[in-house]
Amino acid sequence: MKSFNRIENFNSNKPTILTIGTFDGVHLGHQKILKKLLQESGNKDLESTVLTFFPHPRTILNPSKPLKLINSINERIELFKKSHIENLIIHPFDKKFSEYNPEKYVHEILVKQLNAKIILIGYDHKFGKNRSADINDLIEFGKKYDFDVIEIKAEELNDIAISSTKIRNSINNGKINIANTYLGYDFSIFGIVVKGNSIGKTLGFPTANIKVNFDDKLIPKNGVYLIYSYINNKKIFGMMNIGIKPTINDNEKSIEVNLFDFNENLYNKEIRVYFTKFLRDEVKFDSLEELKVQLEKDQLMCKSLIEKN
Repeated sequence: MKSFNRIENFNSNKPTILTIGTFDGVHLGHQKILKKLLQESGNKDLESTVLTFFPHPRTILNPSKPLKLINSINERIELFKKSHIENLIIHPFDKKFSEYNPEKYVHEILVKQLNAKIILIGYDHKFGKNRSADINDLIEFGKKYDFDVIEIKAEELNDIAISSTKIRNSINNGKINIANTYLGYDFSIFGIVVKGNSIGKTLGFPTANIKVNFDDKLIPKNGVYLIYSYINNKKIFGMMNIGIKPTINDNEKSIEVNLFDFNENLYNKEIRVYFTKFLRDEVKFDSLEELKVQLEKDQLMCKSLIEKN
């Protein structure tokens, strides 16, 4: 896969079949679109090309309502690579770009710059200033500028009823199993291990404290989760606590992972942690001893779930 960080940097000797979107999550619905893109590119001898944007358009157009994202841009790139598309264009989205006249956007960018001969797009796609143009306008522009439009109809996507918004809501509500089903892979966070207060270690549950390296990354709701990670190419299960650790009156939110049967030093190392199940909400205990008893129960629950899998 070739990757381009601006529309202007794109170059190809072949015409393209193009799809456009933010693709946050690159979920099963997105994957269906990418599969269709690849199929049509082979049939028509066109280069499969995706135009996506960073930052997310909603963060520019509606800054008063910040949006947390399922994927960092690097995670999105990894997922696109797995789809085997030929070209990925990640264009910086800004106010100026959002104000493109629809016809100018189609003619100057999609046709002249990206050499699109087929545009494959969802039935509800909007584009141009104030999102004023839709797929019907695109079809008319296609007649004028010599490209075809393949519409992905509602029923093609609604049979799996997936959207990035549904996935975000599932993650926000701790419904990790539902989010993973919609995504087609296990949701994860990525960051560096930093020093914590070592309370877990004194309780017999040493933790790696993770500082996520993408500010706009969606973090699941506070609570305890069954997780796993790959360390030295080995899959290691564990449990994670997200929250403010109310038992020790620590009001600063943290992400702590206790890896089972593991005692290596991970400080300052990067780690990716995959979520599989929400266990319980974060609770304030009357003492550290009560917390330790609960952690032992959490660990037993996790290990019984691992054995079932």
